[in-house]
Formats: sequence, structure tokens, C-alpha cells
Amino acid sequence: MAMTMNGEATLPAAKNVVWAKLNDPEVLKACIPGCEQLTKDDDTHLSAVVKVKLGPVKATFKGKVELSELDPPNGYRISGEGEGGIAGFAKGGARVHLSDAEGGQTLLRYEVEAQVGGKLIQLGSRLIDSVSKKLADEFFANFAKAVSEG
Repeated sequence: MAMTMNGEATLPAAKNVVWAKLNDPEVLKACIPGCEQLTKDDDTHLSAVVKVKLGPVKATFKGKVELSELDPPNGYRISGEGEGGIAGFAKGGARVHLSDAEGGQTLLRYEVEAQVGGKLIQLGSRLIDSVSKKLADEFFANFAKAVSEG
């Protein structure tokens, strides 16, 4: 099952600060809901372990993340895939764009495409879409807080 999401967030920091935070594994780990581990393998590859609850299904996803189409400090493409054991798999990517906003702030826009398979499909697209939106909103709220704390 495939899904797409688009959104934007105005962040209370300059673009170069936001860019640095987007590339800091410790910041990302703290902001990603359910992230238990995020380690930098090299400049463009990370390994992750994330626990997610989708309705009645709890899954721990282990996977790899790659950063590509790097355009510092304007954006990049982040893509990855993870295996959740019996729950199934998730894979996808996001294009992240940063632009200057009024008052020294930064506008972050994102477009996400994702696919899930296995038992997760049985949950239905409405539940998966709603949980995905909730997780994205939670990430950006956490990220905005992390950015504002300097």
C-alpha cells in the first residue's frame, strides 16, 4: 500500500541552524517518535531502530536511511526502508526543502512517499494514513522545539 503526504512548518531559527539540526543524528533521534537508536554510518547513511504502534499492531522496525540530492543548506532527499518482523515492512522517502522566512525563521516543506506491506496492510489505509500524519506532526513539533532551543 502506498501513501503520500505533504506539509510545511515554520521553524524559529535561521536556515543554516535548521540544516545543521536536520543532519544531527542525536537531534533526529530525539525528534522521531519511537526512535530507540539512530547512528551515523557515514556522511550519507544512518542505521535506525524505531518502535511504532499502528492501531493494535506494535512493531520494531530496523532499517537503513540514506541522504541524497544534498543541497546544503537548502534541502535533501531522505530515503529508507525497515523491516518490522511479522508486522511487515515500511519503505519510502521524503524531499525536504528549506527557505528563508520572515523574522529570521525558516520554512521547511516536505513531500513524503511511503509504502507498507505485510500485516500492516490489514489495518487499512485510513488508520495508516491517520497514524502517519500524527507521527509526522509529532516529529515536526519535536523538531521545532529542538531548533528553538538552539
